[in-house]
Amino acid sequence: MEIVVTNLELSNYLIKKQREAKNDLIIGFVPTMGALHTGHASLIHRAKDTTDIVVCSVFVNPTQFNDPKDLEKYPRTPDLDKELLKASGCDVLFMPSIEEIYPTHRESPTIDLGGVDKVLEGAYRPGHFNGVAQVVYRLFEIVKPNKAFFGIKDYQQVMVVKKVADQMPFPIAIIPCPIVREDNGLAMSSRNMRLSSEEKEIAMHISRILFYAKANKHNFNKYSELRLICLKMFVEIEGLKLDYFEIVDQISLIPIENEIKTNAVILCAAFVGSVRLIDNLILD
Repeated sequence: MEIVVTNLELSNYLIKKQREAKNDLIIGFVPTMGALHTGHASLIHRAKDTTDIVVCSVFVNPTQFNDPKDLEKYPRTPDLDKELLKASGCDVLFMPSIEEIYPTHRESPTIDLGGVDKVLEGAYRPGHFNGVAQVVYRLFEIVKPNKAFFGIKDYQQVMVVKKVADQMPFPIAIIPCPIVREDNGLAMSSRNMRLSSEEKEIAMHISRILFYAKANKHNFNKYSELRLICLKMFVEIEGLKLDYFEIVDQISLIPIENEIKTNAVILCAAFVGSVRLIDNLILD
C-alpha cells in the first residue's frame, strides 16, 4: 500500500499507474475521517470489486464540526488505520494536512445542496453539511475518482454527497454501501470507541427500535402512529436521549405522516452519555 501526504504525491502516483496500464484505470475512492473499523473495510472491499485502483483518504475535517470539543475528542488511530487498510487491499492511503485540503489561496466553491442540508442533522448541526460538501468537493478535485463509496449509516450525508457529485466538472458515480452492524445490532461507527460496555448495551436499543418499526409497519394505518409508538419506546430506555426520530421520503427527506407507503426511511439521532449516535433503516 502506497502512503502519500500531499496532493502532488497522489497525482504523480495515479498518473504513473495510468501510464503503466494498457487501458484507462477506473479509480475508486473511499473518503474517511479515520478511526477505521469493519464498516470502512467493507467499503474498501466493495471498491476493490468494481474498480482498478482504490484510494482511501484519512482526514479529520474541521469545517464539519459545530462543537470544537467534539473535534478535539474525535478518535484518531493512524497506525491501526494503516493496518486495516493494508489488510483490506487498499492501494493508496492519502493522509493530507489541513493546508493541502484548504490552501489559503483557494476560494471555496458555491455548492447548491437543494435543501437536504437544512433538515434533520442539518437542523441540529447548522453548517455541518456545508463543511461536508466543501471537503468532499475538494477531495474529489484532488483524487478525480470514477466511483466514490459511502456507507449509508450517514444516509443524509450520502444525499448531500450526491448533490456535490452532480456539480463536479467530471462524472463521479456515488456508490451507497450497506450499514455494517455489531453483533448486538449497533451500527458501526468511529464514535463507538467512546462508549463504555454499559453504554453500548444502551445504544443497541436504537437499532432494536428501528427494526421493530420495520417489522411492524403494516400494523399501523399511518406512519405518524408508528412514529409515536417508537418515540414512547425511546423514552422507556434509561440513558438514551433522543434528538430526533423521523420517517421520511428517501429522496426529499420530507416527513411522511399519513399512509404507509414505499420509498420511506427512518432517520434518527440519539445521545448515549456524551456520545451522539446516528442510525437509519430503509423501510421497503
